[in-house]
Amino acid sequence: MSRLGALGARLYRGEVGYDFIGKRKFWYALSILITITAIAGVAVRGLNMGIEFKGGAVFTIPSTSVSVTQARTDAQEASGHDAIVQKLGNGGMRIQVTELDTKQADGVRTQLAKDLKVDEAKINAELVGPSWGATIANKAWMGLGIFMVLVVIYLAIAFEWRMAVAALVALIHDLTITVGVYALVGFEVTPGTVIGLLTILGYSLYDTVVVFDSLKEGSNGITKQTRWTYSEVANRSINSTLVRSINTTVVALLPVAGLLFIGGGFLGAGMLNDISLSLFVGLAAGAYSSIFIATPLVADLKERDPQIKALKKRVLAKRAAAAAKGEPADGSSDSDDAVEDGPADMVPGAPAAAVAGQRGRGGRGRPSGSGRRR
Repeated sequence: MSRLGALGARLYRGEVGYDFIGKRKFWYALSILITITAIAGVAVRGLNMGIEFKGGAVFTIPSTSVSVTQARTDAQEASGHDAIVQKLGNGGMRIQVTELDTKQADGVRTQLAKDLKVDEAKINAELVGPSWGATIANKAWMGLGIFMVLVVIYLAIAFEWRMAVAALVALIHDLTITVGVYALVGFEVTPGTVIGLLTILGYSLYDTVVVFDSLKEGSNGITKQTRWTYSEVANRSINSTLVRSINTTVVALLPVAGLLFIGGGFLGAGMLNDISLSLFVGLAAGAYSSIFIATPLVADLKERDPQIKALKKRVLAKRAAAAAKGEPADGSSDSDDAVEDGPADMVPGAPAAAVAGQRGRGGRGRPSGSGRRR
């Protein structure tokens, strides 16, 4: 078995683990800092909206000996606006200039033919109206709103409202970071970017639902025992699905990284950046939020419930009493802890005394007598 597979098995059995829930305040602070940076980037630098949203003209130039830098300078002088120039495989160029109407586009086309020393009749000009981009944006916002509402309703029914709220916060977090990265790096926002943003929502939600499903199963009948708190069960749910989340995220990121760094960066296919950057950032942010935001937030909301709050007091009181008597802190010998279908495995993040008691009595990190009454 590979080291990662062995680690995953040990995490699943509860033999090792990281206390995600216990350190949630640190991860909350880090997430808030990243989010503020993303919002500041959008507010200060703004988004570099593509021609589909601003309107303008795209000029396709036949093969020419003029350099990309010179062509960009000529296009900016002819139009009075910033220009994006891309070299084509046949030796030609694609020159994109925003905010041009039909009359302005004709004048720019004529001037480009002179500057680049090509036949004006061979320059293909395509005009894009800003209303088309506005329609795309409105449809995207509408689709995003409908998606969010359906997600909240589904999670509230399939799990509970606390998980629905946590998943919604995680989704907003992922979108904010992705948009902020676009503002900070200055990549152009195109319809491909919008498609990428909508696509990452599903990936982000996938990891979150996997952890929630494990948490739902592990917390079934939790108030009938006094061995574990809800936060400890939530922490075990994260650890037991951690390697799975890492594996699925890495597998999804590899082809996207190829598009972004090799296709868009090394090979110069700049149009691939439109969608690949949003996918790359969104996938990474989605994996992060499902582990460090969504589940800890559920634990915080759940710990406010009177029954769960009372459970935590009983668990801590029992551990304190057991420690005073020098008995195993897990209380595995007490009959009131044997709850059928309850959380049976060791929970990472539990007190050290409880962990030691489990390993000494139950073997392989599992509390003895954890299944049924004897």
